Amino acid sequence: MEGGRTEISLIYDLSGGSITAFEMLYHQYKQAVYANIFKMVRQPEAAEDILQEVFLALWQNREQIHKDKSVAGWLFVVSYNKAATYLKQQLKSAIVLHEYPEDIPQEQDDDELYDIQLSIVEDAINHLPARKKEVFRLCRLEGKPYEEVAEIVGISVPSVKDYLKQSTRFIKRYVSGEYTSTSLTTLSLLIIFLDTY
Repeated sequence: MEGGRTEISLIYDLSGGSITAFEMLYHQYKQAVYANIFKMVRQPEAAEDILQEVFLALWQNREQIHKDKSVAGWLFVVSYNKAATYLKQQLKSAIVLHEYPEDIPQEQDDDELYDIQLSIVEDAINHLPARKKEVFRLCRLEGKPYEEVAEIVGISVPSVKDYLKQSTRFIKRYVSGEYTSTSLTTLSLLIIFLDTY
């Protein structure tokens, strides 16, 4: 990370109100967060608005972010919920009724739900083999391009794409198998994972 700062130290500084730490996290993750939001809403302006809402939520909840949790995972969960809320509102307005299913879950501003969703995501990722886990995190959670990931990991670009596809399939199967009693709202966050690049 920039300047040798670890994510843990940035979270610590963020919780203390550091604008610098916030800006570093914003620049680190904005690309990946935007990409995940856009895959759901398919509208650039809406995606930009939701992106700002997500990072506003990060700032407003800075004291509640767990030091032992992934910021990328937290941003993923919050961005999913906010994008889902946007789509639900669009459905109610009958603007995009023909494009999206009616069972899109509503956002729940509930820290406990966010923690459950984040735990599910991290649990699934942590069950991946080491190299696939690294590729998945770099591509999906940090938004790095294939070429950069290939250089970091030391594999070819086609291998990066293959690892990402395999990882996505594994996560879908793992969550479906391990969390059968979990609500559909919680499991449906996987929609973002299912579109391979």
